[in-house]
Amino acid sequence: MNGTLIPNTPIAVDFWQTRRCSHVRLFFLSHMHSDHTMGLSSTWKHPLYCSPVTAKILKHQLQVSNKWINPLEVGQCHMLPMDDTGIETVAVTLIDANHCPGSVMFLFEGYFGTILYTGDFRYTPRMLNDLPLRNKKIIDVLYLDNTNCDPGHKLPSRQEATNQIKEIIDRHPEHDIVIGLYSIGKESLLVDLAKTFKSWIVVRPLRLELLRILEMENVFVAEEGAGRFRIVEQSEVNYANMMQWNRVYPTLAILPTSRRAKVWHKDIHVVPYSDHSSFDELIEFVAGLEPCSIIPVVKTQVCEVHFQQYLSSRKKPQTCVKIPASVRAYMKRQESTGKTGTERLFKATFPKHVPRGVEFESPEKRPDSTIGFGSLKDNQKSSPNSLDIESINLPKHDMGDSFLNVKRRSRAHMPLTESTVLMSTKSPCPHMTDESDDDVLEMPSRIFWSPKDDNMTAISETSPLSPEATSIVSHDIPDKKVSLFFKCTNMEWKGEDSEKCSVSAGLSIVPWKKQGNSGPQNFHSQVERYFKELHSADGQN
Repeated sequence: MNGTLIPNTPIAVDFWQTRRCSHVRLFFLSHMHSDHTMGLSSTWKHPLYCSPVTAKILKHQLQVSNKWINPLEVGQCHMLPMDDTGIETVAVTLIDANHCPGSVMFLFEGYFGTILYTGDFRYTPRMLNDLPLRNKKIIDVLYLDNTNCDPGHKLPSRQEATNQIKEIIDRHPEHDIVIGLYSIGKESLLVDLAKTFKSWIVVRPLRLELLRILEMENVFVAEEGAGRFRIVEQSEVNYANMMQWNRVYPTLAILPTSRRAKVWHKDIHVVPYSDHSSFDELIEFVAGLEPCSIIPVVKTQVCEVHFQQYLSSRKKPQTCVKIPASVRAYMKRQESTGKTGTERLFKATFPKHVPRGVEFESPEKRPDSTIGFGSLKDNQKSSPNSLDIESINLPKHDMGDSFLNVKRRSRAHMPLTESTVLMSTKSPCPHMTDESDDDVLEMPSRIFWSPKDDNMTAISETSPLSPEATSIVSHDIPDKKVSLFFKCTNMEWKGEDSEKCSVSAGLSIVPWKKQGNSGPQNFHSQVERYFKELHSADGQN
């Protein structure tokens, strides 16, 4: 990423990592190449400043809201506030960078001195001959595009490179021409080729939309085969595609780039056409500007040593910058509150969820229940991890005095239903944890009833909240015997001799979290009502 935070100021250029620049008030965008927009997206919500052309591209490509885009006219001086009060301001002048559509350099003037940020640029002599650089301003810091800062790498001018491309095309009059480019840039080259060879330039629909936004000359179309020239992404110019294209029609590929590239096919031609300043041009630019210090835009390359002799001797570089009180207060306040620009970034906090364990429905909400909840709660308080069945007062008129023949195979008492289980941190169930209630398995439960001669059996399949337990409940109804059978072994509930039972009716019991009239907490009431209805039906018969 090529961008910077200007020290001792609330200014960022081509820098969009908001977590690292909470103190920044003014964001500037030099141009729309991807290495200068990393971190900038449609979710951006801070004011940024750029050229009018870049503003159009930014809206089209990244869908940044117009609310945050502030276009500044090129060549004019703009005064922008550096704090909330407007006491301290910075003068900003945009200078054409001659790189790609909308690209500019930024000249900042303020309490910190004078800073020129070139971004990416291709030097021409008029840059030093036109305002504002013509009046020989003393540049304290020059942020310099050092892409081609290599004395051994000679580059032709763009016009010379264009002529080389035309010569290659002239030598292959029967070939289609494929040109590999990035998403934006070198549009002037394409217009020149279209006019010289009197052919349409075929581009993809998305690029055509962008070209129309840029109001380029009408030499571009999206219809395949409409012209001799076709534009593709630079990465698409490879050996496999060249073989495929040449099977259809003789095709020549051109890569207009200053980067060193290996050629794997005889019909791929690399031409050093560059939108970055050559080394000789950088020397001429720095010698004419005479800055006090140089900082490279491309951080991975060292270039200062090549320009040491051209630095200004008229003024010593600033070693200490006095930040105005209003700006210092703004930057400190923004850093302490985590705000960037005009908005504050909030960190949402949520209370930690703790499993609630056993939950009982209020007796007032269950008028049909006749279970003694007083004794139930007392027993729960005394033994939170288990429940003594004998302590519950059951109705005597239908269900008898108590549940009989209880077999306890687990260390704890057999729970009546899964809703009465208090999950401990050392739950024997391997599928259950104490992280949250959401981890509790929710397996549907059913009660089956089948008449067998004079006997009736109800089989319950419940969730495996107890690892191993068996319970048989019997009850006598006049002229009939009813047995309730529960069994849990190896995390699976099965009914003994269940293959002998023909299921003819069922009652649904849902997990405890879905509490209601049909929930497992009303298990006994359901069974009681069921047998009441059965007994009354037998009496009528």
